[in-house]
Amino acid sequence: MIRDFRPAALALGALLLPGCSSLPPAAAVPTAMAAHEVCSAMFVSRIDGKRAFADTVAPQLGLAGPLIHVQADPTRKAVTASLAGLYARRAVYREPYGCVVGMEAPSPVLRSAQPPNLTPGTAPVRAGDAQLAAALDMAFAEPSNGSRRRTYAAVIVYDGRIVAERYAPGVDVDTPLHGWSMSKSVTNALLGVLVRQGRLDMSAPAPVPEWRGAADPRHPITPDDLLRMRSGLDVGQSLMPRWNAPFDPANRIMFASADMGAAAASRPLKSPVGAAWTYSDGNTAILGRIIRQAAGGGDPAATQDFARQELFDRLGMGAVTVETDATGSPIGATQVYATARDWARFGQLYLDDGVVGEQRVLPPGWVRYSTTLTPGSEPYGYGAGFWLTSRSNNHGLPAGSFLARGARGQYVIIVPSARLVVVKLGDADAPRADFQTMVDLVNSVTRWTRSPGSSADGPSLARVPHLPAAQLQ
Repeated sequence: MIRDFRPAALALGALLLPGCSSLPPAAAVPTAMAAHEVCSAMFVSRIDGKRAFADTVAPQLGLAGPLIHVQADPTRKAVTASLAGLYARRAVYREPYGCVVGMEAPSPVLRSAQPPNLTPGTAPVRAGDAQLAAALDMAFAEPSNGSRRRTYAAVIVYDGRIVAERYAPGVDVDTPLHGWSMSKSVTNALLGVLVRQGRLDMSAPAPVPEWRGAADPRHPITPDDLLRMRSGLDVGQSLMPRWNAPFDPANRIMFASADMGAAAASRPLKSPVGAAWTYSDGNTAILGRIIRQAAGGGDPAATQDFARQELFDRLGMGAVTVETDATGSPIGATQVYATARDWARFGQLYLDDGVVGEQRVLPPGWVRYSTTLTPGSEPYGYGAGFWLTSRSNNHGLPAGSFLARGARGQYVIIVPSARLVVVKLGDADAPRADFQTMVDLVNSVTRWTRSPGSSADGPSLARVPHLPAAQLQ
């Protein structure tokens, strides 16, 4: 959920001392992160690269920021980031798979027959109610305390209809935005589809070659353990920033490994399977490799086709990019890009218990499973790829709400009691990734739904898809 490289500054400074043999692997973390994020911003989100580095990358590098030099090559659609001129990583854009680090050129095997389907010029739905307009004003207003909210997009869906949305300058209805750890919720959905199709058992030992032997202490780890962050693997942590971020196994897996799933699967146990909750991108990296094997037989193109045909197309999500590692496994921990409306469609799927129209996309009971509290996560409230509200940790949201949540202010909040889906995306450096603003926005909209005269009279999500409704049947 939260990745912050500010505490890494001292460690990076130490690495720059002459004779430090560990410079290349540790330097891979900030340079790969910078190259990948700027590449994706430029060629997926179509956001200016300098703006992306200044607003998104540099704040996460802290004092190391001035040591990172980023150079973009628009012709080759590549971005290179170097650390003090001593170590460099390169990210390359491969339509429609986004950017990848560790692969110098597009591979024909990784081409897809269906690029994103956009609807240029679509006008946003304006708030027709003063309460809704005021709520959006608040969500986009910059605080006066020096931190930046940088709200890029907000969409409010009531009873399946868009009742209001707003976008920042340079962002529109068709801008795919970075979900960060909301990507873990998309991983949840892809796993759910595989379960519905009978291709994966969440409670059986995970199909991981490194753990195949029954004598391997990791053999009992299940996909459920990985999704709930209770694998026991020594894969670091991705929840709270620490001084040793470049050395943390989670960051090394995500930024210094061509095969992220294999790197995570090779790690030993740190605690008994199922005994402790530790939020780590490494767990989800393994799930990405499992999805590639189960959905596409190891073929990256087949995996992408599976995700689009079995999930995104059924929801009308026409502009989704699921980035991969160099082997073609989805980076399901952090690298899903989608428009704000498409993130709303994704939330609506869970509000509607995994059903779109008369089609069941997710198995019966999957939403209940996803929103059941994982033992050990009580201080934070984590389910299976979603964050929860409970008596011990309600986050100030309406009771029963649950959410997809990503770093730097990415939120899709589902409020079943009010038939609401609220999306807020941006690039916040405000405290707790501007979470309080999201809480205030949701509560304001919830109060609006209870006021006389409130009605779901906006356009239906099903009627403003990127794909014709006939193709969603």
